[in-house]
Amino acid sequence: MKIISTEKAPGAIGPYSQGYVANGMVFTSGQIPVIPETGEIPEGITAQAIQSCKNVGEILKAAGIGYDQVVKTTCFLADMGDFATFNEEYAKYFTSKPARSCVAVKDLPKGVLCEVEAIAVKNF
Repeated sequence: MKIISTEKAPGAIGPYSQGYVANGMVFTSGQIPVIPETGEIPEGITAQAIQSCKNVGEILKAAGIGYDQVVKTTCFLADMGDFATFNEEYAKYFTSKPARSCVAVKDLPKGVLCEVEAIAVKNF
């Protein structure tokens, strides 16, 4: 197993890693929309969806792969009313249409509106 770590995605805010490579699979931690360079969180679901997807992408890149190798995502929304807007931005990144679960949750870290995690295949 190998830990994935990159300064181009937000650092862990708890006792976990940004991601792992294990047996040819890549597992990312859930990525909230924190801008890594500033620590700021953009306003609104559109900007937050974009930043969350970009953060996942940077972890994938650090593992040597891209969005097209993602086979499963799990998406968390603070408000299911944001589902259509979130999907619009998500679809621009995960163009291979991986399997996905998307659920509304009571709260997310730092009060953000969305979080995205991914599972990808590194060796196929």
